[in-house]
Amino acid sequence: MDERFQQVDKAQLARRFGAAARHYDAHARFQQEVGLALLDRMPGEPVTPASLSTSPISGLDLGCGTGFFLPHLASRCHQLHGLDLAPGMLQQAALRGSGARLLCGDAEQLPFADNAFDWIFSSLALQWCERPAQAFGELLRVVKPGGQIFFSTLLDESLWQLRAAWQQLDGRAHVNRFLSLPQLEQALARAGVSAPELRCITWDLAYLELPQLLRDLKGIGANQVNDTQGSAAPAGLSGRARLQQLAKAYEAFRQPDGRLLASYRVCLGHLSKPR
Repeated sequence: MDERFQQVDKAQLARRFGAAARHYDAHARFQQEVGLALLDRMPGEPVTPASLSTSPISGLDLGCGTGFFLPHLASRCHQLHGLDLAPGMLQQAALRGSGARLLCGDAEQLPFADNAFDWIFSSLALQWCERPAQAFGELLRVVKPGGQIFFSTLLDESLWQLRAAWQQLDGRAHVNRFLSLPQLEQALARAGVSAPELRCITWDLAYLELPQLLRDLKGIGANQVNDTQGSAAPAGLSGRARLQQLAKAYEAFRQPDGRLLASYRVCLGHLSKPR
């Protein structure tokens, strides 16, 4: 499970998202919509104090970010943990008052014992992993036999309009590379997952002008491109003239109603660990 999909500077990634933490939620409508859709796939019965006498339920929000979903998840277990790579994100998550125990850690090396959780929720975090199969293997390791894993992740068609506009401008993508669905299925198989439930959905976000999309990407800390080929990372957004050229290229995707679309391809997944 040591096959690397991309090269990620985890320290830089943590700094980038940590720096965006205070204003993240203001730019994260897409991330919130996806997470709420993932929540709808989870069992909806809240736990009760009476069930403590039998078997307390433990849950993990992996890649909890600012903790937006922690209050939603807290009613579904007795013991809730939130884990994120960025300390800055955890500082914001602590303000939610969810009662969750917050830890800093890496999805590819989870700081938990085997069979620790009844369920795991992870929305739009796993796409930042270097070795997806290793990350899924870790999820299976820390969930109990019979436990459930609910995750969402981006697929390679995401932001295809922005990629195409950049390639027209300078021949480079300037957009993070994500797994294709076959690559995701292969990573799950390498991790030992059998019969995963995967649902792929296209999310179209509408903007009036391109700078609004770019501000959202910067606002959530996702405006920089990971070094996926082991070479120097492409230049970031800079220069008014360059952005004007990019905006002109993006005009090819303006809709008849005047909106500019940014499309994301999302996989909602549900895994069960054999008993």
